[in-house]
Amino acid sequence: MKGKSTERHGLNVLDEFTYPLRWGWVDLSDAITTLTDRPGHQHVIITGRNADPRLIEAADLVMETGKIKHPMDAGQNGRRGIEW
Repeated sequence: MKGKSTERHGLNVLDEFTYPLRWGWVDLSDAITTLTDRPGHQHVIITGRNADPRLIEAADLVMETGKIKHPMDAGQNGRRGIEW
């Protein structure tokens, strides 16, 4: 689908996207084609560990994040909307 409707959002965050790629739920070649052929000027941020180098090349920003401090470390239960 090409055209203005596909450019509705200027920023797309694919949070933890490396995992469905690694598990085979999303085809890496399809994801790369979609990223490289996206219309207009859209920024794409991908998070998750062990990103494939081809994915890194196609995306605008790829991040790995790690926990420094978490309330669960002090015994707090997981919270709906935060941990699950």
